[in-house]
Order: sequence, then C-alpha cells, then structure tokens
Amino acid sequence: MKVSSSASTSEEPNQPKQPHSDTRLVDRSKLSKMYQHYVEMKDNYPHALLLYRVGDFFETFFEDAVIVARELELVLTSKHGGEVGRVAMTGVPHHAWERYTTQLVEKGYAVVICDQVEDASEAVGLVRREVTRVLTPGTLLEEGMLKASRNNYLAAVVIAGNHWGLAYADISTGEYFTTQASNLEHLTQELMRLQPSEVLVPTNAPDLRALLRPGEKSEHLPECLPPSFCYALRSQIPFSSSEARVRLLQKFKVRSLEGFGCEDLPLAVRAAGGLLEYLEDTQKENPVALQSLRTYAIADYLIVDYQTRRNLEIAQTVRDGTFHGSLLWAVDKTSTAMGGRALRRWFLQPLLDIKGIRARLDTIQELVENSSLRQELRQLLRQIYDLERLTGRAGSGTANARDLVALADSLLRLPQLARLVEEVRSPYLRALQKVSPVLEQLGQKLCENIVESPPIHIKEGNLIRPGISPQLDERRELRNEDLQWIANFEVDERARTGIPTLKVGHNSAFGYYISISRAKADQVPDNYIRKQTLKNEERYYTPELKEREARILTADKDLHQLEYDLFTQLRVEVAEQAEVIRNVSRAVAAADVLCGFAEVA
Repeated sequence: MKVSSSASTSEEPNQPKQPHSDTRLVDRSKLSKMYQHYVEMKDNYPHALLLYRVGDFFETFFEDAVIVARELELVLTSKHGGEVGRVAMTGVPHHAWERYTTQLVEKGYAVVICDQVEDASEAVGLVRREVTRVLTPGTLLEEGMLKASRNNYLAAVVIAGNHWGLAYADISTGEYFTTQASNLEHLTQELMRLQPSEVLVPTNAPDLRALLRPGEKSEHLPECLPPSFCYALRSQIPFSSSEARVRLLQKFKVRSLEGFGCEDLPLAVRAAGGLLEYLEDTQKENPVALQSLRTYAIADYLIVDYQTRRNLEIAQTVRDGTFHGSLLWAVDKTSTAMGGRALRRWFLQPLLDIKGIRARLDTIQELVENSSLRQELRQLLRQIYDLERLTGRAGSGTANARDLVALADSLLRLPQLARLVEEVRSPYLRALQKVSPVLEQLGQKLCENIVESPPIHIKEGNLIRPGISPQLDERRELRNEDLQWIANFEVDERARTGIPTLKVGHNSAFGYYISISRAKADQVPDNYIRKQTLKNEERYYTPELKEREARILTADKDLHQLEYDLFTQLRVEVAEQAEVIRNVSRAVAAADVLCGFAEVA
C-alpha cells in the first residue's frame, strides 16, 4: 500500500513543472519558515534521511523525499514551499514511523527523527521541533527494529600497518568489547564473525560522516574490510590515542585502563574511544548505558574462518544462505532471547580453555541426569523476558510502561529460579543461586506502581496505580467529579428543556457540545450558544459547560504530566540497577543455552 501526505499535487502558475528536489539548488530566503527550519536541520545531518513531523505525518522533502519514496515504494508528491513554488515531498503516518524507518535502516540508511516538542494548539508561530532520535544501523534500541536472537553490533576499527585494533558494542544489551592483534586477515575474519550492522572507520576523507551502504566502494576504505557491511567514515581526531584514552577514563570514572586489560593496547584503546565518541555524538537525546569495557584476545578462542563456517553451515545454509536448516537452527532449544544470542556467540567463538569447556560439560551432564530439574528450569525460563534489552531501553530513557511491566515480571521470577537450583553442583547453575534482594524489591515496586496493562504511549496517562501518589489521587478525584458533572448536566438539561434526545458529546476538534436535532431547534433555550451546524443537528455550548471543559482539559494535562514524572522516576531507578540486572541476565542466558544442549542430548 502506498502512503503519503494528503497534500495536493497540482502545479502553481508560473512555477517550474518539476518540484524542487535538491536543497543545494534552492533559494532558501524564498522558502516558508517551516521549510527554512527543515533545511537548517538537514544541514546538521547531511548524510542522513530527515523525517520531519508535520501534523499526523512524518514528512521528508527535497532529495530525501526522492530517496524515501524510491526505497519504500511510496508516492512522491509535492507541497507548496513558499515563493520558490513546490518542493518534493513524501510522508508516513506518525504512528507507523518505526515500521518505515526499520526498512530504511535495513537498507543501510541513517535516519533522523525531528519531532514536535510542543502542542500545536499552544504554539505561537512555528511549532517547535527538535531531533529526538538518530537511527543508524548500529545504534538501534527499539524492539521492533531488532532481531531477538541476534546481537546488533556497532564496530570500530583502527589500522596501523599490519596491526589493528577493534572495538564493538551492542547498545541494546550494553556489551562493549575491544581487542588488538596483528595480521589484517584476522581482522577480516573477526568482522565476518561479528557481522556488525555498522563499522566506524577513521579517515582523512573530505566527506566525513558519510555512511557507505553495503557494496558501496570508497578509496578511503582499507582493502581488508569486507564490502558486505555499512561503513561510517569518521574524523581521525576522536580515534587519536590521547582523545580516546581521556574519553574512556571519563566515561568509566577511573584513573587507569589497567583494570579493563587494555592499558598496553593502544590500538584497542583508540578503537574503543572512537566508538564511544560516535555514540555520544549520535545518541545525545538517549544516552547509552554501556557495560564496563572488556578486553579479549582472539588467541583465547578457536578461530573459525568465514569459509569454514559457511561450509559447516553453522549459522546459515550453503544452498540459500538461510538460518533454517543450519546447525544453529537444529540445536537451538533456548527458551529466552538472551539465551538465543548467547548460543550464537558460543558457536561462532568456540572456547579453547579446557577449564571453561569442562564447566559447560559438567552443567550439561547434571541437567541430562536430572530431567525433572531441567524441565522445571526450562518452564521457568520461558517466563523470563529479555532482561538485557529491557534494561538497555530503560538506561537510555526509551523504555515504555509495558517494558517495565515485563521487566518487573522477570525480576520476580529470579528468586524462584534461585530456589530451584539450591542443591545443584555445576558452576553455571550455581551462578543462579545468588539474586540480589535489590532486584526483587525493584520488581515488587514496579508491580505495585504501574498498572497491569498500561498503554504504549507514556504521555497519555493511565500508567500509575491508585494509592501511589496522594497528589495524583486527589487530581483524579477532582477530574472524575467534573466528568460526573458533565453526565449530570445532560440529564438535567433534558429535563429542563423537555428535549429527550438532547445529548452532551465531545470530540478533540470542538471539545464538549450540546447536540440537538434540527426538528427540536425551536425548543433551544436562550442561554445556548451555537457552536456548529451539521446536516441533521445543531451543536451548542453554555458558559457553564465551557468552564467545565477548561477545567477537565487542564486537569488531564496536569494528570498526564504527573504520571509521566512518576513513571520516569521508576525508569531511572531501573537504570541505576542496570549493571546488576545485566550480570544476572548473563547467568540466565548461559543456563538457558546449557539447558538447551541437555535437552538435545
């Protein structure tokens, strides 16, 4: 289905037949104020597609409109842009922006969301708009944009001769790793293992901040980098040793990088620092809650090159490159999204450490021998949501009320999990025995504060249970009294006027009104003021009704803001426990993988 704004496509007299589709060629002084603001915002993000909120649509203009219409197969239309005439335009409904931007990001585009940050009815002049999200292939947080069983990695590389540093992070789970090695072939193989959605490359190219889509070539890309990924060209400065080191020290509030294991790995530090700067640059509105940086050595794991993985059909089949039919597909009996991602990591980065391998085997053996424990464990794991990504969204300030309800439900399952494994012997199951009381208290608090089935949107009220905030309860009671007055008003007016079909209605455009059929128009009291004339009815209001309407609207606005404030405080409390929750989630994921292996065995 083709979607676009309902703007007219008729041509203006004495204007060019083709609408303007290039911001570089248009006389900006002749654009209307809204389009001047659009172009100013576009200048700040020249290599991204800018989605600009206009009423109930997110619209794109000029060259972005042409690209979006082509890639999403939408109608390319045009809109009057001021003295310059018409400008190219296409748009998508604001409630469906995630679906459309997901398609654009999957095609390798960066997308900037410029939303309205004030009510259009209260705006003086141009409605205020600000950038609220910058979406690139490697910086996605929204559940609908991510694959549950796969990590979404953002990588950064620094190359010096035959030596290289690599850092990568999944901002949806907080994972953050770095390494350094020699031999560029190993860098190629490591990137092919990770399959990052986006790779940052420091360069002196003139077209900095450009995002190269898969298959696009550039003389500034080293030959060892596979062509199948998106590459973001970045300035060399954030990747310099001094800048990168200082940024990491400030981020983690430490005096030395020795505790992270990369103090003597300058290329690893440069890659990690450059990646961090990119996140700070693109995620200003939604700060990313990363885990502590972890350093690894590729020599600690079995190196399985891409061709071998392909021939063994570990993650995809040789015939058609699909997951269905691969080794991972055949053995994946995990019950959680966290476990599914961990299984993939384990298969693509096999252990060499004998002690670690034995710990896994001992756990599998215990679960094979104790089938009742295994079945109870798997049943409980199915009831645990994606703790890693729920915590990631809470930490970045993008979690909604349903996310926190799911998180609370999962946190309250952890004590049950701990009791279930009280008498186990194997190390991976013993890791589940210790659950911080703080997490149980947090889960309980979330359940007590947030309603059982909250709405998706967190600024429209109906989030917080009664009895939590005396101020909230008092305002709700006052609003309910006003709503009851409206209901009584209809009954009273029917009796007073003798019009049994009189109704009091409401809509968002006209507010509250008294509806009377045309046939009863001669019985309308003198104090009724006409508001709207329709084919079969007249609509009126009275000063009393208008006053109550103003009170209800003010009360609703205050209630929504108060509930939003209470909700964001809960979200902050979750973010403060992010590290503890993620430590538990790793233990749950590992246990889930091993339960799956035992089930297969």
